[in-house]
Amino acid sequence: MKWFKFKRKNNQQPTLTLEQLRAEKLKELGAQLWAARQERSLSLEEMMAITKISRRLLQAIEEGNLEDLPEPIYIQGFIRQYADALGLNGTEFAKTFPVASMPVVNAASVPINRSMNLLRPIHLYLLYIVVIICSVSSLSKVLSNAEFSADNNQQSQPQPETVLQPTPNQDQENTQAQSVSNNQEHQTVQIGVTLKEASWIRVVADGKTEFEGILPEGTHRVWKAQEQLTVKTDNAGSVMMSVNQEEAKQMGEPGKSEEVKIAAAKPQS
Repeated sequence: MKWFKFKRKNNQQPTLTLEQLRAEKLKELGAQLWAARQERSLSLEEMMAITKISRRLLQAIEEGNLEDLPEPIYIQGFIRQYADALGLNGTEFAKTFPVASMPVVNAASVPINRSMNLLRPIHLYLLYIVVIICSVSSLSKVLSNAEFSADNNQQSQPQPETVLQPTPNQDQENTQAQSVSNNQEHQTVQIGVTLKEASWIRVVADGKTEFEGILPEGTHRVWKAQEQLTVKTDNAGSVMMSVNQEEAKQMGEPGKSEEVKIAAAKPQS
């Protein structure tokens, strides 16, 4: 009897981590998408035109290359969009890709609870959405509190005194207003982006995420910040960026991720 228990313990399968489970599931789904695309005799370039997803991301999905893809929630969206373009049920196809950071347990080593039979895949999918919404809401509150604290610290610091010549009250008010306006102008930074092809992009202004998602080809957007702007994209060659209305320049090489941080110029004393 002791030998029998020891043998069963050694035959138990190792528990997979969430990252390993994602990698294996991505390879499985990517192979199915590749087979569906081959069956329809479609090239990656044609799928780019249909899905508005860059060729690098489509190829990474088909090859199951998790390292070349963004966060899991965006990977699931890309898979759903790709499957829809191939005539599959994108929602049902993509929901098998794990997104939420939940512990993965080897099913063979844990007894099945009868109540789990009532928890269908659609319920799990809704649970994932609720967890993601709560996480985003909590992160937004933390960033807002940090920004409010930074503003209070900046206001509490002693400001340099401005020496003005004796003038009438109206002239003095105009001079002070112009000084404040100049300081605000120097402390503001502005960027404009124009997309040569559809790409994923994220913009953070003064620690707050202003935009994160996929912008279509030809899009032109402008963002401003008081202290710092951060721009990140998964296809730097398709993004033309201008700083403070200067001449637009390409963020980097095509098909590569790039992150650019631009700080506002400090006011001259």
